[in-house]
Amino acid sequence: MLNRHITAQRTRLTTLLSALLGVAVFKWFSFPLPFLFGPLFACLAAALLGAKLQGFGVVSKLGRVVLGVAIGSSLTPALAQALPSIALSVAFIPVYVLIICLIGVPLFERVGGLDRQTAYYAAMPGGLQDMVVFGIEAGAEPKALSLIHATRVLIVVIVAPILVTQLFGASLDLPIGEPAATIPNSELLLLALAGLIGWKGAERLKLFGATILGPMLITAPLSLSGAIESRPPEEALIFAQFFIGLGIGVHYTGVKLKEVAGLLALATLFVLILAALAALFTLGIAAIDLGHTPMDIFLAYAPGGQAEMTLLAIISGADLGFIIVHHLTRMILVILGAPFAARFFVAKRNS
Repeated sequence: MLNRHITAQRTRLTTLLSALLGVAVFKWFSFPLPFLFGPLFACLAAALLGAKLQGFGVVSKLGRVVLGVAIGSSLTPALAQALPSIALSVAFIPVYVLIICLIGVPLFERVGGLDRQTAYYAAMPGGLQDMVVFGIEAGAEPKALSLIHATRVLIVVIVAPILVTQLFGASLDLPIGEPAATIPNSELLLLALAGLIGWKGAERLKLFGATILGPMLITAPLSLSGAIESRPPEEALIFAQFFIGLGIGVHYTGVKLKEVAGLLALATLFVLILAALAALFTLGIAAIDLGHTPMDIFLAYAPGGQAEMTLLAIISGADLGFIIVHHLTRMILVILGAPFAARFFVAKRNS
């Protein structure tokens, strides 16, 4: 038992040092989002080189809690007043999710040779962790799901910033938040309590995505009522970036490219299909929704993880509320609908 504990601590130390090295390299070369991309790429490289890596459990969860609070605090009274203008674009989200399902499930099942459960959960554009947990409970293959969803999120967080800067002309140098010293202590306390109570309450209720959904659900009413007027401080959001980036990278632990090259290639192809689909929806909605920029619409439909898209929206100066409403709608549809849809697919196959 003691040896196992020592080994786990050494593995975590290797992971932490790799992630910190990644931050240092990205800062040195002035690459964008060094606290997100630095740990991500460093851990990915280390994993592909054969290093044993391990996530940080509760500490990593705290990073997602911070993002849940950030999302909830962005749901302001001004956003509530603007909801009618957002409704037209949001109405296309169910169609978007359905098309992804109709393309993705046959692709992973017939081309990739995956069983129906694994193919379904691999295709769903939900959060990386949520879809893996759902899939495992439904009898899907964990390693395949982890690889496919980690690849989806990885490619999106690489490509999206390039498109935002090169295609839409935005910069990625806006401050991610205000320093803690500039935020009233009463609001800092409320933000911290909302995150902790929301997280633990959602876990007690066994909600999927508890680390983000719970804090968001507690923080949103506080923000809408005016009790808080700030997002989590800059220091907390940097902490969140670091452990979210690290968490994506460690999902490749144990991967040998020769063994999974076909699966990774298929996952990459699927992401390219999703990107093309997001581009089509962006063009179509931009033509009828003149109240929002193409960049806002693109980020709203980008098939990345909610946490990563939230961070990108903040530093690019995009309409955070607009983007979050779309990602929340997609996430709710996928999380609530996935178990029922998967049972339908499996029952249909077995009949």
